[in-house]
Amino acid sequence: MIAIIDYGMGNLHSVSKAVERLGYEAVITDDPQTIAAAAGAILPGVGAFGDAMQNLRETKLDEVTKAYASSGKPMLGICLGMQLLFTESEEYGTNEGLNLLPGKVARFSGDYKIPHMGWNKLSFLQEQSPLFSGLTEGHVYFVHSFHAKPEQASDLLATTDYYQQVTAIVGRDNVFGMQFHPEKSGELGMQLLGSFLALTENKQA
Repeated sequence: MIAIIDYGMGNLHSVSKAVERLGYEAVITDDPQTIAAAAGAILPGVGAFGDAMQNLRETKLDEVTKAYASSGKPMLGICLGMQLLFTESEEYGTNEGLNLLPGKVARFSGDYKIPHMGWNKLSFLQEQSPLFSGLTEGHVYFVHSFHAKPEQASDLLATTDYYQQVTAIVGRDNVFGMQFHPEKSGELGMQLLGSFLALTENKQA
């Protein structure tokens, strides 16, 4: 069972349907025991970083999410959910994140269109990552005005190019994040989501 963490912000049903299309049971839940018992967990997110962290703290799901990350079972943050994995964000002032990955989330700045929106090609930086097994670099769909800057180069698994190198996929041990929405990113997006879900088969609760 894959727990999709419901803290009031996120494209919960599209993620749930994608998980089910790949042959896994998905449960949208805010129940700590259900989340803890899941073979894998997904932290989705759409909206503002500060609002998301406030919701997580008010529901105590921030601690539940951190505990899950410490369990060793696979966890995936998607879009805003990926950004929440980091130490802090400068969106509408400085906001503390979950601090599962060291680094900050910054706004794009430059004489180009913001938000970054559209299909962009991924560059796999760490071919040995289990997420990339058997996959070929291709295009996925981005919509975001802020981008993550990991402190550790080893946490950066894939990038895309948007007037600079932009973090697209991160990972450390059992914790992963994708800036794009894999469920809206065609064949490659679904393949990447499938690679993550396959990790849960060896980590049953």
